[in-house]
Amino acid sequence: MVNKMNSLLDFTNKTAIISGGSRGLGEQMATTLGEAGANIVICSRNIEQCTKTATKLQNKGVNVLALPCDVSKKEEIDRVISKTIAKFGTIDILINNSGTSWMAPFLDYPEDKWDKVLEVNLKGSFLFSQAVAKQMVEQKQGKIINVSSVTAFNGTPPQLLDAIAYNTSKGALITLTKELAIKLAPYNIQVNAIAPGFFPTKITTVFEDHYKQITARIPAGRLGELTDLDGIILLLSGEASNYITGQTIAIDGGLSSSL
Repeated sequence: MVNKMNSLLDFTNKTAIISGGSRGLGEQMATTLGEAGANIVICSRNIEQCTKTATKLQNKGVNVLALPCDVSKKEEIDRVISKTIAKFGTIDILINNSGTSWMAPFLDYPEDKWDKVLEVNLKGSFLFSQAVAKQMVEQKQGKIINVSSVTAFNGTPPQLLDAIAYNTSKGALITLTKELAIKLAPYNIQVNAIAPGFFPTKITTVFEDHYKQITARIPAGRLGELTDLDGIILLLSGEASNYITGQTIAIDGGLSSSL
């Protein structure tokens, strides 16, 4: 029994790419998989931060590659994939975590900011998934995890989070996840999404002004901690989830269940 459980969560010789993996939730997911034995590739537009995070992972004994990448540009994604294959030989896991946001009232929301948020959060996930899936189809196996958000499930009061493009992009990611799951299931590729609730990261610093208001709505009574992601990432990245696909799992302390 112990050996079987170990094999379900064995990431030896597995390679994971985490976009936006240099800080916050992305860094946590990269660390979790790296400590579980996976080779890690982290990429983002901020190569300096990627390098710092890579050094931390290397100090933990993780095989890691740090690369620059703007996920809205196909040629940069292709370069990440080719360098990953050259170094590690396979791509077994992709986590589409790169994201951006812009806060503004709906009636005054700038068109260029709408385009930028959708380009990074949605188009970037599509392009990266498409490129990685070509490799995974050849391997006849793979895991893709899209990072959505609890804000994708319902409309959000503007006084709490006035970010219509962000919320819309995260909702679209759930549909993209279902589409990719169906298209890729015949090739033994599972595609799922996670929908984190309110976690204290750089992109959610706006929540500091509404801490009491937010935590009052969360049944668990607290914000998420980065380690709260560990279990679900190991599950969806490993063989334990071979018959789970097209699903979006909320990690939100019960918030989405209470709305």
